[in-house]
Amino acid sequence: MTFRLVATDLDGTLIHDDHTISARTRTALAAVRAAGAHHVIVTGRAVSWSRAVFADLGYDGLAVCSQGAQVYHAGEDRLLTSVTLDRQVAQLAMEKLKADLGPVAMAVSRAGLDGEVVVEPSYRYVLALPVRTAEDRAELWAEPILKAYVQHPGLGDDELAARARQICDGLVDVTHAGPGIVELLPPGLGKSVGLSLVARRLGVKAAETIAFGDMPNDLSMLRWAGYGVAMANAHPDLRAIADEVTGTNDEDGVAAVLERLFPAM
Repeated sequence: MTFRLVATDLDGTLIHDDHTISARTRTALAAVRAAGAHHVIVTGRAVSWSRAVFADLGYDGLAVCSQGAQVYHAGEDRLLTSVTLDRQVAQLAMEKLKADLGPVAMAVSRAGLDGEVVVEPSYRYVLALPVRTAEDRAELWAEPILKAYVQHPGLGDDELAARARQICDGLVDVTHAGPGIVELLPPGLGKSVGLSLVARRLGVKAAETIAFGDMPNDLSMLRWAGYGVAMANAHPDLRAIADEVTGTNDEDGVAAVLERLFPAM
């Protein structure tokens, strides 16, 4: 198989659980570039949460951030496209969820290069990333947003995502992006949307793309790509549709596949 584009998720895929990227993975990505292929990061993180990883990797290409809402030029620190979630629609969706499910905790990711993640006091988060706590729920809707997050004290992520899809059908799309991360997105948005835009800019077809991911928010990307690889630690839904299952993120599963396809010179 010959691929001209390698698309990788970050958390749970390229990045180890201790938030590092191994020397083996860095070498494998360098071999991709040396072969004349493109590496494109496709992440659920917004640009503001991704810059530190880009800097660590020396990544200066095009990236897809915030589940496809942002196409970003890392080398120029410039947004090429940005899609926002209508705040009135997001509020209505949250009201419907609260009416049906009872207590829900909310958060939003604000738009722009430096957009903050603003959370309610009851919203739980574990990533060591910049977050601001809102004293009043109205603060969530004070500025344009890329997406909203929802949590429920009594429902698991898969059940919450499924219930949210039923309750908010037609208003927003719902995805599960990681432990405790259920997101409300603009209808029709997904990683495949942003990746297809980047591929078009690079002159690469879907059939020439290999994609790596670990969570349901990667489903559209793996389905779009000519070849989809799920991590061994991936959600069962992703493993079920993948062309291949590699090792875990902590086992450098991405590198294991790339070493086979792009042997170092």
